[in-house]
Amino acid sequence: MSSFYDYAVTKRDGSSKSMADFKGKVVLVVNTATGCGFTPQYKDLEAIYEEFHDRGLEILDIPCNQFAGQTPGTDEEVHEFCTLKYNTKFDQMKKSDVNGENALDLYKYLKSQKTFEGFGKGAKALLMNTMLKKIDPDYKNNAEIKWNFTKFLVDRDGNVVARFEPTADMKDVREAVAKLI
Repeated sequence: MSSFYDYAVTKRDGSSKSMADFKGKVVLVVNTATGCGFTPQYKDLEAIYEEFHDRGLEILDIPCNQFAGQTPGTDEEVHEFCTLKYNTKFDQMKKSDVNGENALDLYKYLKSQKTFEGFGKGAKALLMNTMLKKIDPDYKNNAEIKWNFTKFLVDRDGNVVARFEPTADMKDVREAVAKLI
Protein backbone atom coordinates (compact mmCIF):
# COMPACT_ATOMS: atom_id res chain seq x y z
CA MET A 1 0.00 0.00 0.00
CA SER A 2 1.34 3.39 -0.94
CA SER A 3 1.08 6.71 0.84
CA PHE A 4 1.06 10.35 -0.17
CA TYR A 5 4.75 10.53 0.72
CA ASP A 6 5.69 7.89 -1.87
CA TYR A 7 5.02 10.23 -4.80
CA ALA A 8 6.86 13.03 -6.57
CA VAL A 9 6.01 15.66 -9.17
CA THR A 10 8.17 17.62 -11.57
CA LYS A 11 8.97 21.23 -10.76
CA ARG A 12 9.07 23.97 -13.41
CA ASP A 13 12.87 23.64 -13.63
CA GLY A 14 12.60 19.91 -14.40
CA SER A 15 13.79 18.72 -10.99
CA SER A 16 11.74 16.38 -8.84
CA LYS A 17 9.69 17.44 -5.80
CA SER A 18 9.06 14.57 -3.39
CA MET A 19 5.91 14.58 -1.31
CA ALA A 20 8.12 13.24 1.51
CA ASP A 21 9.46 16.82 1.73
CA PHE A 22 6.02 17.73 3.11
CA LYS A 23 6.07 15.32 6.08
CA GLY A 24 4.61 17.10 9.09
CA LYS A 25 2.95 19.76 6.90
CA VAL A 26 -0.64 20.31 5.80
CA VAL A 27 -0.77 20.23 2.00
CA LEU A 28 -3.40 21.54 -0.38
CA VAL A 29 -2.92 19.99 -3.85
CA VAL A 30 -4.65 21.95 -6.63
CA ASN A 31 -4.85 21.47 -10.40
CA THR A 32 -4.96 25.00 -11.77
CA ALA A 33 -5.52 26.95 -14.96
CA THR A 34 -4.82 30.51 -16.01
CA GLY A 35 -7.79 31.05 -18.34
CA CYS A 36 -10.67 29.47 -16.42
CA GLY A 37 -13.74 30.95 -14.78
CA PHE A 38 -12.33 29.60 -11.49
CA THR A 39 -8.90 31.24 -11.99
CA PRO A 40 -9.78 34.05 -9.52
CA GLN A 41 -9.53 31.35 -6.82
CA TYR A 42 -5.79 32.04 -6.99
CA LYS A 43 -6.55 35.14 -4.89
CA ASP A 44 -8.22 33.02 -2.19
CA LEU A 45 -5.50 30.36 -2.36
CA GLU A 46 -2.83 33.01 -1.85
CA ALA A 47 -4.74 34.46 1.13
CA ILE A 48 -5.00 31.00 2.71
CA TYR A 49 -1.32 30.40 2.01
CA GLU A 50 -0.26 33.70 3.57
CA GLU A 51 -2.43 33.08 6.64
CA PHE A 52 -1.24 29.53 7.34
CA HIS A 53 2.12 28.99 5.63
CA ASP A 54 4.18 29.95 8.68
CA ARG A 55 2.19 27.41 10.71
CA GLY A 56 2.79 24.52 8.31
CA LEU A 57 0.65 24.87 5.18
CA GLU A 58 2.04 24.17 1.73
CA ILE A 59 0.13 24.58 -1.53
CA LEU A 60 1.11 22.28 -4.37
CA ASP A 61 -0.02 24.07 -7.55
CA ILE A 62 -0.09 21.76 -10.57
CA PRO A 63 -1.16 23.57 -13.74
CA CYS A 64 -3.17 21.37 -16.09
CA ASN A 65 -4.30 21.98 -19.67
CA GLN A 66 -6.74 19.04 -19.89
CA PHE A 67 -9.91 21.06 -19.39
CA ALA A 68 -10.87 23.05 -22.49
CA GLY A 69 -7.23 24.06 -23.04
CA GLN A 70 -7.51 26.71 -20.32
CA THR A 71 -3.80 26.66 -19.40
CA PRO A 72 -2.00 27.73 -22.55
CA GLY A 73 1.61 28.78 -22.52
CA THR A 74 4.81 27.50 -21.03
CA ASP A 75 5.42 26.70 -17.38
CA GLU A 76 7.28 30.00 -17.02
CA GLU A 77 4.39 31.94 -18.60
CA VAL A 78 1.97 30.29 -16.16
CA HIS A 79 4.23 31.23 -13.24
CA GLU A 80 4.60 34.80 -14.48
CA PHE A 81 0.82 35.15 -14.87
CA CYS A 82 0.19 33.91 -11.31
CA THR A 83 2.85 36.05 -9.68
CA LEU A 84 1.94 39.21 -11.58
CA LYS A 85 -1.86 38.95 -11.51
CA TYR A 86 -2.38 37.25 -8.12
CA ASN A 87 0.95 37.84 -6.36
CA THR A 88 1.22 34.14 -5.57
CA LYS A 89 4.08 33.11 -3.32
CA PHE A 90 3.56 29.36 -3.57
CA ASP A 91 5.33 27.77 -6.48
CA GLN A 92 3.76 26.20 -9.55
CA MET A 93 4.96 22.79 -10.69
CA LYS A 94 5.37 21.66 -14.29
CA LYS A 95 2.14 21.56 -16.27
CA SER A 96 0.85 17.99 -16.01
CA ASP A 97 -2.12 15.71 -16.71
CA VAL A 98 -4.42 14.73 -13.85
CA ASN A 99 -6.62 12.29 -15.79
CA GLY A 100 -5.99 9.64 -18.44
CA GLU A 101 -3.04 7.44 -19.26
CA ASN A 102 -0.52 10.26 -18.71
CA ALA A 103 -1.97 11.34 -15.36
CA LEU A 104 0.53 11.96 -12.61
CA ASP A 105 0.82 8.98 -10.27
CA LEU A 106 0.16 11.41 -7.43
CA TYR A 107 -3.26 12.20 -8.93
CA LYS A 108 -4.07 8.53 -9.42
CA TYR A 109 -3.38 8.10 -5.71
CA LEU A 110 -5.36 11.18 -4.63
CA LYS A 111 -8.39 10.07 -6.66
CA SER A 112 -8.17 6.60 -5.10
CA GLN A 113 -8.37 8.22 -1.66
CA LYS A 114 -11.17 10.73 -2.27
CA THR A 115 -13.66 10.25 -5.04
CA PHE A 116 -16.07 12.73 -6.62
CA GLU A 117 -19.02 13.48 -4.34
CA GLY A 118 -20.80 16.14 -6.39
CA PHE A 119 -20.62 19.85 -7.07
CA GLY A 120 -22.94 20.94 -4.29
CA LYS A 121 -25.70 23.48 -4.86
CA GLY A 122 -26.00 26.81 -6.59
CA ALA A 123 -25.59 28.29 -10.05
CA LYS A 124 -21.97 27.19 -10.58
CA ALA A 125 -22.82 23.64 -9.52
CA LEU A 126 -25.75 23.55 -11.93
CA LEU A 127 -23.55 24.85 -14.74
CA MET A 128 -20.85 22.25 -14.03
CA ASN A 129 -23.41 19.41 -13.88
CA THR A 130 -24.92 20.46 -17.21
CA MET A 131 -21.52 20.81 -18.91
CA LEU A 132 -20.15 17.53 -17.57
CA LYS A 133 -23.22 15.51 -18.61
CA LYS A 134 -22.21 16.35 -22.20
CA ILE A 135 -18.50 15.56 -21.68
CA ASP A 136 -18.87 12.39 -19.58
CA PRO A 137 -22.40 11.03 -19.10
CA ASP A 138 -21.07 8.82 -16.26
CA TYR A 139 -19.17 11.64 -14.50
CA LYS A 140 -21.04 11.19 -11.21
CA ASN A 141 -19.79 7.62 -10.91
CA ASN A 142 -16.04 7.97 -11.32
CA ALA A 143 -13.24 9.60 -9.37
CA GLU A 144 -11.75 11.50 -12.32
CA ILE A 145 -10.94 15.17 -11.86
CA LYS A 146 -13.87 17.04 -13.37
CA TRP A 147 -12.37 20.50 -13.92
CA ASN A 148 -9.69 23.01 -12.98
CA PHE A 149 -9.24 23.97 -9.32
CA THR A 150 -10.16 20.64 -7.75
CA LYS A 151 -8.42 20.59 -4.37
CA PHE A 152 -7.20 17.73 -2.18
CA LEU A 153 -6.38 18.44 1.46
CA VAL A 154 -3.69 16.28 3.08
CA ASP A 155 -3.09 16.32 6.84
CA ARG A 156 0.27 16.38 8.64
CA ASP A 157 0.40 12.56 8.60
CA GLY A 158 -0.12 12.27 4.85
CA ASN A 159 -3.80 11.31 4.98
CA VAL A 160 -6.00 12.68 2.21
CA VAL A 161 -8.81 14.10 4.35
CA ALA A 162 -10.91 16.11 1.90
CA ARG A 163 -11.62 16.76 -1.76
CA PHE A 164 -13.09 20.08 -2.82
CA GLU A 165 -14.56 20.51 -6.27
CA PRO A 166 -13.98 23.87 -8.00
CA THR A 167 -17.51 24.92 -7.04
CA ALA A 168 -16.77 24.60 -3.30
CA ASP A 169 -16.88 27.80 -1.32
CA MET A 170 -13.30 28.90 -0.65
CA LYS A 171 -14.38 29.76 2.92
CA ASP A 172 -15.03 26.04 3.44
CA VAL A 173 -11.57 25.24 2.09
CA ARG A 174 -10.03 27.79 4.46
CA GLU A 175 -11.96 26.37 7.44
CA ALA A 176 -10.84 22.83 6.64
CA VAL A 177 -7.21 23.98 6.44
CA ALA A 178 -7.55 25.92 9.71
CA LYS A 179 -8.78 22.80 11.53
CA LEU A 180 -5.62 20.93 10.54
CA ILE A 181 -3.11 23.69 11.36
